[in-house]
Amino acid sequence: MSHQKIHFGLMLHGAGGHMNSWRHPSSTLDASVNFQYNVNLAKEAEEAGFSFIFVADGLYINEKSIPHFLNRFEPITLLSALASHTTKIGLGGTVSTSYSDPFTIARQFASLDLLSGGRAAWNLVTTPLEGTAKNYNRPHPEHHVRYQIANEYIEVAKGLWSSWEEDAFIRDRDSGVFFNPNKMHRVNYQGKFFQVQGPLNIQRSPQGEPVIFQAGASESGIAFASKHAEAVFTHIQDLTEAQDYYQKVKQGAVENGRSTEDIKIFPGINPIIGETKEAAEAKYRTIRDLVNIEDALIYLGRYFDHHDFSQYDLDAPFPELGTIGENSFRSTTDRIKQYALKHQLTLREVALNETTKRSDFIGTPDQITERLITWVESGAADGFILTLSISSEGFQDFKSQVLPRLEARGYFSPSLEHQTLRENLGLKIPHNQYRHKE
Repeated sequence: MSHQKIHFGLMLHGAGGHMNSWRHPSSTLDASVNFQYNVNLAKEAEEAGFSFIFVADGLYINEKSIPHFLNRFEPITLLSALASHTTKIGLGGTVSTSYSDPFTIARQFASLDLLSGGRAAWNLVTTPLEGTAKNYNRPHPEHHVRYQIANEYIEVAKGLWSSWEEDAFIRDRDSGVFFNPNKMHRVNYQGKFFQVQGPLNIQRSPQGEPVIFQAGASESGIAFASKHAEAVFTHIQDLTEAQDYYQKVKQGAVENGRSTEDIKIFPGINPIIGETKEAAEAKYRTIRDLVNIEDALIYLGRYFDHHDFSQYDLDAPFPELGTIGENSFRSTTDRIKQYALKHQLTLREVALNETTKRSDFIGTPDQITERLITWVESGAADGFILTLSISSEGFQDFKSQVLPRLEARGYFSPSLEHQTLRENLGLKIPHNQYRHKE
């Protein structure tokens, strides 16, 4: 029987997504800055049939930051290096639209896209942490303004990626003609936040343009994704909520004149796998025990722009925070506040829950396989990004125990059929926007 194939991405985040993953006995202590570690993981993911690897990023740290954040590679640099060690796997990286310039970033991603043969993806973020402004000599924009900036930013980037038509560079030695000037175009963008002339000084790649990822879950984020994103990275862990989100984004795409197939939804999941349910729970407890309550309060505080939660009674109800967090990770902080109120949780419970999250993806290989299929078949996901608490152990478990089961049931192929990321994800290859305007 033929099924929709499930696409997988793998987050490269050092030893893992848990704040103290580096302490786990299976972890590589310096994984965040160990290039060979990243090469090995990327090559293994490609050989296993993963569609892409994914590198998140942030631009502000302090003494309370998650250990992985303190010392890690910049995404485009790392992905460019990994491009020479891989051949088919996609290369996705995070760059902020609030703290960079569109010409520079459009050029860097176009370069990554071309040198990798059409495998680049840009995870476009608006940057929630106010502390970032201290590193860039500019005020931190309000939440709604960040998305206004991002809308202009992506319009500029897409215009710049169309600077050259596909056949603009002739390179004819005999005639001395290097390019056709009629196939070069300037974007001449005039907006509220950006004025950019162009053209960009690099040609298009075999996939046309980098794939646009987006991860916002607020109303502004959903509106932006519906209009611009081609793949959406979500953190939703509840099936019903994921189905609602999936429908909202897909419908939004249609309202923007797009097809539901023009945008793919990738929830981030952290499968913890054991031979039995009890063995999986034991693995979860081992990970949970890597953190103490002081660490957990610091972890929770980051979502609220590094708010100091140590000032509150740990075993009292989660504190009333007013507007704290609204200009930071808004969708996450709203979820935490609402969930704590609904379930009458204490600060201690909230902090420990957030630091080592539970999910439905803790169980036996058969249980994990069934849940993945259920999410896809019920309209909650097109694929998944593995944001593993412990990268090395979690990846090996998933590769050896879940992927073969999905393959046997027709939901997964262990080989990438195409050379470009767009083709492997089933996305259209966009043409130069000026090609039919002569």
